[in-house]
Amino acid sequence: MPAWMDATFIAFIAFALFFVLMFWLKVPAMIAGALDARSNEIAKELHEARRLREEAEKLHADYLAKHRAAEAEAKAIVDTAKEQAAVVAEETRANMVAAMARRERQADDRIAAAGAKASDEVRAAAAEAAIAAAERMIRERMNDSAQAALVQEGAADLKRKFG
Repeated sequence: MPAWMDATFIAFIAFALFFVLMFWLKVPAMIAGALDARSNEIAKELHEARRLREEAEKLHADYLAKHRAAEAEAKAIVDTAKEQAAVVAEETRANMVAAMARRERQADDRIAAAGAKASDEVRAAAAEAAIAAAERMIRERMNDSAQAALVQEGAADLKRKFG
């Protein structure tokens, strides 16, 4: 073997043949293609991740808006309920006052009616007592001569009127 063909030269030739074989078999192109495919796959995954993130942010914003709207609606419902409760309480209070006034008027009317009835009963009793007293007095004072004078007086009145 010549002196220039030592172990280093053979290693160099093997190394060169290895690289030539690699280029001839298009290994760098395959590696580049695999890297490009992996790069494209990563890019797609990043794009999908961005899209999902944007979608999640949009959903989050929608839910926050719905939450705020629901809170506002709940507050409006509570406020309306409070207003309605105040109106109902005021109406109930007014109805109670009116009912009490009505009952008071009814009681006053009953008292007045009872007073009028008592007054009528007292007048009737007084009239009955007066009639009884007058009857007793007439009986006591009416004798035969008083009765005859009364009859003559009545006859004289009739003559004057019709006569």
